[in-house]
Order: sequence, then structure tokens, then C-alpha cells
Amino acid sequence: MGSTLLMAVGLALVIEGLLPFVNPSVWRDMFTKIAAMNDGQIRTVGFASIVAGLVLFVAAA
Repeated sequence: MGSTLLMAVGLALVIEGLLPFVNPSVWRDMFTKIAAMNDGQIRTVGFASIVAGLVLFVAAA
């Protein structure tokens, strides 16, 4: 279980690092737009990400 969790975290870090590595200007623009959002909008995006992740997790299990 512990190694599976480490693999999942590692994969998340790889995926998170792809956009800034491949196209840093797009990543910077996206980050600026996110920083300009209000807290409610950021929470909505975060919640949608959680739900999508859970759906993928359950579908793969």
C-alpha cells in the first residue's frame, strides 16, 4: 500500500511538471489567471478536480 501511494504521488508530480517544462509561458499565463480568481471559483475548480479524480479512481478499481 505504501509503495502504491508513493507511485501515485510520483505520477502526480510528473504530470504537474509537464506543462511548466514543455511550455512555461502558457503555464505562467494560466497561473496568473488562477491567481486572479476569487476563492469561490478556486474552490469550485478544486472540488471538480477531486470529483473527477475520485470517479477515475473508482472506475479503475
